Amino acid sequence: MPITLSPTRVDLNALRGHLPGWAATYATGKPYPHIVLDDFFSEETAHLAKEAFPAIQDAGWIHYVHVNERKHGLNKMDLLPPFLANLIEELNTPAFVAWISQLTGIPNLMADPSLEGGGLHQSQRGGHLNVHADFTVHPHKRYWRRRVNLLVYLNEGWQESWGGALELWERDMSQCATKILPLFNRVVLFNTDEDSYHGFPDAIQCPEDVTRKSIALYYFTEEKEVPSKRATNYRARPGDGIKGLFIWADKKAVAIYSGLKGILGINDDMVSKILGLFSRRNKQK
Repeated sequence: MPITLSPTRVDLNALRGHLPGWAATYATGKPYPHIVLDDFFSEETAHLAKEAFPAIQDAGWIHYVHVNERKHGLNKMDLLPPFLANLIEELNTPAFVAWISQLTGIPNLMADPSLEGGGLHQSQRGGHLNVHADFTVHPHKRYWRRRVNLLVYLNEGWQESWGGALELWERDMSQCATKILPLFNRVVLFNTDEDSYHGFPDAIQCPEDVTRKSIALYYFTEEKEVPSKRATNYRARPGDGIKGLFIWADKKAVAIYSGLKGILGINDDMVSKILGLFSRRNKQK
């Protein structure tokens, strides 16, 4: 039975009715706790969200383009189309976040109003995101430990042959345990532990006029003691060979940058603009 979300509010009563079964499914998910929920929103809501999704050329997009990823993000609430901003606000309300706590079994989850690293994500043909475990602590909130990801996919007509499936890898990186296609109106939730490895590492092969679209929201707990901090931990897959050296070197660079973010108070948008400036200068030479 599809779970519906009206264009103006989350139907928490319907969601709560599914908690016993869904919580059990989440807890027993392999290779780590997770759940895939299809037809999560009403058809109207899902289509309105897809139609509102802005083009990468629009203002505010952050361009994550380096060895370990090639994707684009928009996380400034004041630059989001109103419908998408309202939808994200609904998914970050205390009542909805409390439902996620019950689903995952992680008490006292909190939303991140700054959408650090999250918000809207979009990848063009050739885009990828190497297998990784997420950063463990919010860059600007030293007591905030990252715990859960929620991904909303808005890719109508997505073909399996295009790739782009979310891969969940075994905790020892021995093999991919499951692949989840980024299908329209599909929601995925999963734990973000130190070894919850995931990504879509192979370049997607969608048509030039199609992009892989998602909403990414991250939930945290506020710890009493400062949690162990680690930047995004990209990992090579078995068989990656020499590519693994580039993945490792890029991971180290990302770790240095992540440390500077917390110390200097910089954000991804600032660095994206600097990289874009260098890119334009190089094209003019």
